Amino acid sequence: MQIAIASGKGGTGKTTVAVNLLLAVAGLEAAERPADMVFLDCDVEEPNAAIFLKPTFTETEEVGLLLPEIDEDKCNYCGVCAEVCTFHAIAVLGQRVLVFPELCHGCGSCTYNCPTGAIHEVLRPTGHLEWGTMDVGGTAVRFGHGVLNVGEAMATPVIKKLKQKGLPRGQDALALLDAPPGNSCPVVETMRGADFVLLVTEPTPFGLHDLRVAIEVARDELRLPVGVVINRDGVGDEGVEQFCAESGVPILLRIPLDRRIAEAYADGITIVAALPEYRETFAGLYRQIREIVEVTA
Repeated sequence: MQIAIASGKGGTGKTTVAVNLLLAVAGLEAAERPADMVFLDCDVEEPNAAIFLKPTFTETEEVGLLLPEIDEDKCNYCGVCAEVCTFHAIAVLGQRVLVFPELCHGCGSCTYNCPTGAIHEVLRPTGHLEWGTMDVGGTAVRFGHGVLNVGEAMATPVIKKLKQKGLPRGQDALALLDAPPGNSCPVVETMRGADFVLLVTEPTPFGLHDLRVAIEVARDELRLPVGVVINRDGVGDEGVEQFCAESGVPILLRIPLDRRIAEAYADGITIVAALPEYRETFAGLYRQIREIVEVTA
């Protein structure tokens, strides 16, 4: 089962929920615990789940985009490459071919369609992946995150490679994907293929606005089952509650505004470690999600 934990806006506690959900599931009895678990931090611009989970990294892999490189000896300057490039990353000017790396999405259309075979692809690194493991109460959990190079604009290729390499293949497996904030292409790529999307929000007008958009993306566009966690419950207004009731979106968990949680977070301590009573709370969240996935499968 793949669960994507997302939020319409930053700062809602998305990573907090994702990390504590993993720790609670890893602490379940063997009969209920998935045989294979992996945590993928897909917020490649600001990956911070490792601060709380503290994995031991053992492998690093460079990733990037395959960009076209022109063999001038084979090129007849026909312009087909420029015609098929949706992103206008290639221009043919007379007897010269210009490639604009910042515009290229690495789709390979130019290479595939070149009639003379004058284009081959070379890797331009845009980030790297780091892989490791962690021991959670005697349970081995795999961990992976992507790190986008400073100055790079496209996070999606790094996320795509992270998922390709890290998602488990077995039936009795659980993958938690911590998505980037917002509702842009990197979030869509994280959600794509998930069995469930858990949306973390806050009970404020800003939280409601971005939650609406996130539900449109996950449920209405990607056709995925969704549920909501309200963090810092007790502040703001009732807008999120009313919207979820009207939209038929289940609220699966409410985390109250609690100074103890904020203090633990500031020290890099998880909720289930600082307040052990929450371990069963997050385990219950997992059970609810599992039931919804089984019903909608």
